[in-house]
Amino acid sequence: METQGNKRRKTIFSFFKPREPTSTSEEHSPSNIDISNCNDQYSSKSQRVEIDVDSLERDPSIRIPIWQHPVNQRDEIRRAYIKMGPYQPIMPVYPRTESGQQYRRFQSSWFKQFSWLEYSPSKDAAFCFPCFLFENKKAHYPTFTTEGFKSWKRVNDGSRCSFLLHTGGPTSPHNNAVNSIDALMNLTQHIDKVMNVQTSEEVQKNRLRLMATIESIRWLSLQACAFRGHDESLSSNNCGNFIEMIRLIGRMNGSIDDVVLEKAPKNAKYTSPMIQKEILHIMANKVRNKIREEIGDAKFCILVDEAKDTSNKEQMAIVLRFVDVAGFLRERFFAIVHVTDTTALTLKKEISDVLDRNNLQISNMRGQGYDGASNMSGTWNGLQALFLRDCPYAYYVHCFAHRLQLALVVAAERETSIWLFFSKLTSIVNLVSASPKRHTELRSAQAIEIAHMVATGERETGRGCNQIGSLHRAGTTRWSSHFDSICSLIDMYKAVITVLESMVNEGSSNSLRGEASGSLIVMRSFDFIFILYVMHKIMGITDLLCRALQHKSLDILNAMDLVSSTKALLQTLREEGFDSLLMNVESVCTEYDIEIPNMNACYKGATGRSCQQKDSITFEHYYRVGIFKAAIDFQVTELNSRFNDGAVELLMLSSALEPKDNFKLFNAGLIYSLAEKFYPGDFTAQEMHYLRSQLEHYKCDVLCHESFQNISTISELCQRLVETNKSQNYNLIDRLIRLILTLPVSTATTERSFSAMKLIKTAIRNKIEEDFLADSMIVYIERELAENIDSDSIIDEFYSLKNRRAQLQ
Repeated sequence: METQGNKRRKTIFSFFKPREPTSTSEEHSPSNIDISNCNDQYSSKSQRVEIDVDSLERDPSIRIPIWQHPVNQRDEIRRAYIKMGPYQPIMPVYPRTESGQQYRRFQSSWFKQFSWLEYSPSKDAAFCFPCFLFENKKAHYPTFTTEGFKSWKRVNDGSRCSFLLHTGGPTSPHNNAVNSIDALMNLTQHIDKVMNVQTSEEVQKNRLRLMATIESIRWLSLQACAFRGHDESLSSNNCGNFIEMIRLIGRMNGSIDDVVLEKAPKNAKYTSPMIQKEILHIMANKVRNKIREEIGDAKFCILVDEAKDTSNKEQMAIVLRFVDVAGFLRERFFAIVHVTDTTALTLKKEISDVLDRNNLQISNMRGQGYDGASNMSGTWNGLQALFLRDCPYAYYVHCFAHRLQLALVVAAERETSIWLFFSKLTSIVNLVSASPKRHTELRSAQAIEIAHMVATGERETGRGCNQIGSLHRAGTTRWSSHFDSICSLIDMYKAVITVLESMVNEGSSNSLRGEASGSLIVMRSFDFIFILYVMHKIMGITDLLCRALQHKSLDILNAMDLVSSTKALLQTLREEGFDSLLMNVESVCTEYDIEIPNMNACYKGATGRSCQQKDSITFEHYYRVGIFKAAIDFQVTELNSRFNDGAVELLMLSSALEPKDNFKLFNAGLIYSLAEKFYPGDFTAQEMHYLRSQLEHYKCDVLCHESFQNISTISELCQRLVETNKSQNYNLIDRLIRLILTLPVSTATTERSFSAMKLIKTAIRNKIEEDFLADSMIVYIERELAENIDSDSIIDEFYSLKNRRAQLQ
């Protein structure tokens, strides 16, 4: 019995002595991996270190060698690098290296000759991508993997070219590494898949199951819906949107119902939160890749803004503005990044990281669009100044929409009577809308008034007409909010009077009745009615500009034209609009029994005592000059102060390209000066000579061509050049037009992205992860790109990222 017991206790260590782990130095340990306790890695899988493949370093001279990563994760990291491809930054000018008596530099054309080639901007050296992926601790070619190749003289050297010598024959280490890449990505030939081969029917069932998961995730993301439920167990009546969506798809399709949820293999259900995030991440990356393909080698502009989310984290939205191949101006949401602080250095680092990960070079940046905060617009240490040091052609433009809002607010604060009006307006809106009871009374009074006006024929009936609304509050940071507040009060003036009278008679406290009585006296005064309609006229003109500035396709020249037309309309209103406005105000006062002062009588301000009157003026002079013209003058002064770009030479020269009025402003000399002075890095000396010749032909051809008549914006001109294939004949002029279009106008697209963030990251979902938030937002915002992603391509990429238990190919 004892002998049998001893036999049962024998293990492999009864025959082989285990090797003692030797102490190893930590000099090769990657900085983001803790390998201080090697024994724990062998003893338990729980010690596996997770690596964020999306944050892998791209620069060949900085990134960690593959052999320094944990063994079980090397293939995953290799696949991530293969998905990103070789790091091949296209720079306008590469650094010069002294070689004997000559200076030589890296050439971007080598990327096309040698697809495996990589370049490190930080070290100014070339590397080999396949050899990096499969190098061992003892590298065969350290020059192309760790040290970096810099002998540019030996590249174009015929058969002795260093790149050709590195490639070698069919069995060279380089070609072996290339073959290893193909083998790694060919999952169907991996030994685990060959030994556990599944039938084609089983593979199709696996793909169908994953297809249902992908379409459910796509639909929920496009609708900004939550995925998970509070209770996703089998006994739950509501398992959350994701599970319920798969059940719905199963009920509509019997073949799907047979392979999902409870009928699926337990090791390949594709319903776990981790799988959901992986698929959404693949989808979001495909959207980013589509945007990157749209940009191509074109110049681009960044639009950046920050806002706090529901969990009180500072989020920075990044939008890219560019002109695509077809000549259409695009503004694409690209990323949202959590920042620990809003200093210029921190923001620049995060933006640079996002651009670098997607192979977008700062040297190709041709514009910056931010708000007017000091950390963004600072001349010396602001974000725009930091980027200008890296790229002197990334011109900064203060958001036009922010400028207009600031002009409205400052103009309202400078005129005392206007400031008092908005103060009283805010008090009235807050008083009437404070409680649900008063809000209900307001809606009831409005419904009675609308019904009466329809019955008397004062209002027309139809779909969308006679809607019952509510009073809007004016905010200093919300565009068009002042105009919306004024319009709502004009539309509901009688209903508001009714509610205030009810509060005076039936108020619950003396203070409430007194406040309502004071508001009622204000609303029944001629001063209040006059200023109400004055601001309605003024802000009606500026509101058109405000709404136009929120269009994605608006170019900076057209924006400046809109600013000029707004100033002209305000000036026309100042000279000719007072009499008609006064007649309108008097008719309103007559309708509501409001006392109208005698316009020829002497106006008495303050308390009315004669000792307080500085000048003897009439009521007509007071309302015409003291309020009407003063309000317009303050508004025009602020617009002139904040929109002073008309004097900037860049915009003055750019106006020579405008096609309005049949190219009335065309001037070949100014266009040449524009390219020479502001974009010298985009045109070589030889191209500047060609530009003069092209401008002469352009003047005789395009300006008289019937296809280019009756177009008014430079954006339309760019599209028409592509449609008529004249962009090939006048490629330099087309390039200059695209550079002007790239200049930013407003950050309205970033503001809209924050609205999307509020829909996705709600109070209930306030713990959503940063990557999951970014992926959800880009799929939701750029929905036209996300909807066109092929599900089969998602399945193939999902299968190639990791070793999957169920076969999908």
